Amino acid sequence: MPTTRSTQKRSRVLSAGQKNRMQRSTFAFPKERKEPLNDARHVRNAIARFDQVGGVSDAERDAAWRRIRAAARKYGVEVSARGWRQLMKGGRTGKSRSRSG
Repeated sequence: MPTTRSTQKRSRVLSAGQKNRMQRSTFAFPKERKEPLNDARHVRNAIARFDQVGGVSDAERDAAWRRIRAAARKYGVEVSARGWRQLMKGGRTGKSRSRSG
């Protein structure tokens, strides 16, 4: 039986309950429980949204980037950025840093 588009979309979005049941180590930012890394699609999403995560230190970003890179290798996701700072260029956080610096 073919799957409808709405069914496919629902199966991709994690509910709050699903996120709550996931181990902290499954997230790029485990303390905040942000950016799950449980499959290739979520890894790509974590990379795309990396600059949108606020309220974290550079050390937390370093650790998150290591977790993202490990998950990318596990799920076969190619990462062209050499480091998380490349992702910040042009993003919300990157713009605010350039103005204050």
